[in-house]
Amino acid sequence: QVQLVESGGGLVQPGGSLRLSCAASGFTSSGYAMSWYRQAPGKERELVASISSASRTTNYTDSVTGRFTISRDNAKKTVYLQMNSLKPEDTAVYYCKLVIWTMAGPAGYWGQGTQVTVSS
Repeated sequence: QVQLVESGGGLVQPGGSLRLSCAASGFTSSGYAMSWYRQAPGKERELVASISSASRTTNYTDSVTGRFTISRDNAKKTVYLQMNSLKPEDTAVYYCKLVIWTMAGPAGYWGQGTQVTVSS
């Protein structure tokens, strides 16, 4: 079955950096998109960044543009989120999402989440 394993979260001071990773397994399709979401306490889950299957298109929410970079390694089926100049408001649980294009339509899968805490 499809599995997503996230890593890289932790505690960092404001202005610091973290790199999140999400490794996918359990499927053979080459047509898939990956993205990162986050959910802060008391708030709805929001899309942070996404990257297309060919890595040609990336999108970011306004609040992270210029600070975060999403990338992927198709050979490893892994997506990364490089987070720089972190702010306390970036504190949240970060989730990886995988969408695979199947004959029956898109199929979505979520990772278990990794906590990112930005605090001095």
